[in-house]
Order: sequence, then C-alpha cells, then structure tokens
Amino acid sequence: MNENLIDVLIFIYENYMDTENQPQDQILLEEELFKAGFEKEEIKKAFDWLDELAWRQGSITDAASTTRQSSRIFTFEEQQRIDLETRGMLLYLEQTGILDPVSRELVIERAMALDTRDLTADDVKWIVLLVLLNQPGQESAFALMEELIYNGNPDMLH
Repeated sequence: MNENLIDVLIFIYENYMDTENQPQDQILLEEELFKAGFEKEEIKKAFDWLDELAWRQGSITDAASTTRQSSRIFTFEEQQRIDLETRGMLLYLEQTGILDPVSRELVIERAMALDTRDLTADDVKWIVLLVLLNQPGQESAFALMEELIYNGNPDMLH
C-alpha cells in the first residue's frame, strides 16, 4: 500500500479516534496500522504530526475567545501549497464560524507540516476536522465539519 500521511491520519480517525476501539498503547496502534498495510515511516510521521497538533493545541491560550475578525495574507510558500480553492474554503469556514482565527492558523500550520506537495481541499477538510476534534467549545463546529466531510454538502461551501 503506497499511502501518504493524510491517508494514515484519516485511517486513524475513522478506525480509532471516532470509536471505542482505541488501543490503550501507541505501540499496539502502530502494529495495527502496519498490519493494515501502512508503511512504518508514514505511521511514525502521522504520530509525530498528531503529537505536534496536541502540543500546539495545548499551547493555545484564551486568544481564541478574544480574537475578533482578522484578515489572512498567505505567504508565497503557503500559496504554492494551498491552492485558491482551498484558501477560499478556509475563508468560508471562518466566516461561518466553524473556524476562529486561532484554529485557522493551526489548520494552515498543520497543512504546511504535511509532507506532500499536492494538498487538496479534501485533505485540508480532514485537517480542520482533526484540529476541531479536541478543542473545547468547538463541538458544534466539529459536527458541522464532520457532516461536510461525510455527506459532502456542496451547497454549504457556496
């Protein structure tokens, strides 16, 4: 199986994070992922990515609740990796309240941390979902994002 990091993250979410089937030990989970056909290197990258996400979420202060509307200007590197469609989607998610400015920045940072040049809007939707998963007070935003991913409500994005 030749999968990339986002595929491992999706598999982890769908099979372990969103169910009661979570192995108690990371080593057991790594073994299960390897048995499922993922490469050890991609599994390690996925856990590193998730650890970095958890660390960054833990370092977020009350800025999310006090931050008002802001404009985001993407760097040249970000524009090269995150296409116009995806940037528009992020803007929409922020304007509708699914993302706040702090979460948006976390999504962009985690998107840039992926080891892929072909970042799609669907990849970024999954990143948004993973960012919202463990953020207190974001349960309704998480539910809306999950609905968007699984039911693909295209009217929601226009």
